[in-house]
Amino acid sequence: MRIAVTGSIATDHLMTFPGRFADQLVADQLHTVSLSFLVDNLDVRRGGVGANIAFGMGQLGTRPILVGAAGFDFDEYRAWLDRHGVDTDSVRISETLHTARFVCTTDADHNQIGSFYTGAMSEARLIELKTVADRVGGLDLVLIGADDPEGMLRHTEECRTRSIPFAADFSQQIARMNGDEIGILLEGATYLFSNEYEKGLIETKTGWSDEEILAKVGHRVTTLGARGVRIERVGEDPIEVGCPDEERKADPTGVGDAFRAGFLSGLAWGVSLERAAQVGCMLATLVIETVGTQEYQLRRGHFMERFTKAYGDEAAEEVRGHLV
Repeated sequence: MRIAVTGSIATDHLMTFPGRFADQLVADQLHTVSLSFLVDNLDVRRGGVGANIAFGMGQLGTRPILVGAAGFDFDEYRAWLDRHGVDTDSVRISETLHTARFVCTTDADHNQIGSFYTGAMSEARLIELKTVADRVGGLDLVLIGADDPEGMLRHTEECRTRSIPFAADFSQQIARMNGDEIGILLEGATYLFSNEYEKGLIETKTGWSDEEILAKVGHRVTTLGARGVRIERVGEDPIEVGCPDEERKADPTGVGDAFRAGFLSGLAWGVSLERAAQVGCMLATLVIETVGTQEYQLRRGHFMERFTKAYGDEAAEEVRGHLV
């Protein structure tokens, strides 16, 4: 099963300021702020929802096709993804722009000052999925993740026009979308991914009920945080899957991306929706135990030991043969 993952490709530059921003701000001079902070730490982490999801799928051996736009500074990041089983040959490289990046400073009170540079991500709208499909011999599913909004609309329309099954996953972009745009992006999706908060936001912005939205998509997949995930289909009982026990909670960033990577890998393997959701929840648990969205290690024995403990021997037997 050939799955293309469209979405943002970015790097995060995260710094720590040992003091308090509040101590540096003068109340009657906020209209003319000019400050710089001497920081203690700098972490540069690979990110972007498209790259995060593709990385997780690569770790599970399903060889995803990453579709997105990056800058002329992408060489090192590309090499990292290539080494971890991701097909990066359909990434568009901008000749003039840097890869998108998030630059953020956090103070001792956990307040943050950050900026997001869109950069090359804006060129995602120039990518044609037919070119990708022709290169790999066809596409069985396209995940349309958070990216340049025009790019998301183009990919969705092209999937519908060319009868390519697609999964709608608005993620961070849902905040800037109106009801009409959301409606266009979810109509006819084989899968609609969201968390509980986004689920409510989709319903509020479109004015559609849960039942009306479910009638427009094949499957509605809603992540429930620590409670796991719920999968709904018209005329079928919901499937609910819980999360494995966590060994620690280090950083929740990228947990949703990891779930999608595991779930999509399960689909690629041809296992049931319940098993696919269990794989997604297991991978998400590994990510929450690690600082950084692509810093976890997937060791087959360790993964299967914890998967068996969480979901039982029968589930483990179905998954074990696929995990490479």
